[in-house]
Amino acid sequence: MKKGWIIALAVLLAGAIGGYSWYSKLKSNAAAENGPYDNTLKPRLELSRFDFTDISDDAITMNMYMLVDNPLPVGFKARQLDYTFYIADTPVVVDSYKKPIEVKSGDSTLIVMPAKLFSRKLTKVLETLERRNIDSTTYKIRASFALDVPILGEKIFAATTERRLPTYHIPTIKIEDIDFGKLGFKRADVAAKVNVRNKNKFPYNFTDTHYTVTIDGKQIAEGDQPEPILIKAQSTTPVVFPVTGKPGKTLSVLPKMLFDKKDTPYVIDFRCKVLDKNDNPMFKNSKFIATIKGTLDDFKKK
Repeated sequence: MKKGWIIALAVLLAGAIGGYSWYSKLKSNAAAENGPYDNTLKPRLELSRFDFTDISDDAITMNMYMLVDNPLPVGFKARQLDYTFYIADTPVVVDSYKKPIEVKSGDSTLIVMPAKLFSRKLTKVLETLERRNIDSTTYKIRASFALDVPILGEKIFAATTERRLPTYHIPTIKIEDIDFGKLGFKRADVAAKVNVRNKNKFPYNFTDTHYTVTIDGKQIAEGDQPEPILIKAQSTTPVVFPVTGKPGKTLSVLPKMLFDKKDTPYVIDFRCKVLDKNDNPMFKNSKFIATIKGTLDDFKKK
């Protein structure tokens, strides 16, 4: 009986020594690789890339692609991941990824975290960078997650990942004029003249463009432009969007259009896809949506 305990203890001790040796070897490898694990053996996060899915006047909806790497000798599970997203060291998104994460030992997995960045916060950051003439900045994520590790139980890990990327400015659209051509019961010629302002140091294309014109609550025209429209870098690009008018509705608002411009509101809803000329994955599947409002008095000739 005593001999059996001695053998069991020896096996346990050998296993502990072997485990420690393996851990030390992995830790040394981590240090030798300039510390990708911060010189410690712990899960690592890496911001692979992010892309925009929806850009509007109010917010940017995007996906952040995070690589979760597990160098531990055991797999782990995490119920959720809490994170803060920074642009130029300013927190702009605080949220949680609430789907379970499971990574096997010595393996990694890619998770896609949707996030919404509100334009008001982004604008303040961009204005500061613009004043300093900074055209690239640091995008950083600080995350923490509770891992259910076998034997060790639940452990809280924190990680920071960052990348330096070009500063992205949201395109802005200004309506210069709504040009009404011939108006009749069977035909209504309307064109929206707009300026697209691009502050970025790279050009891109608007494609699959759709727009509607609403005056005094009545949608009087709509149109689309399937062909790509080149939006030049660091400049304002004028574009004329021809639209198909709805004669009956156009004539119904004609008196207000002619004699009460100050109190006649207009709304132009604009949507398109944004494609980078260099096929930047950041813009893959991105949609741009803008709603421009005002009164017809805005178009008085000066």
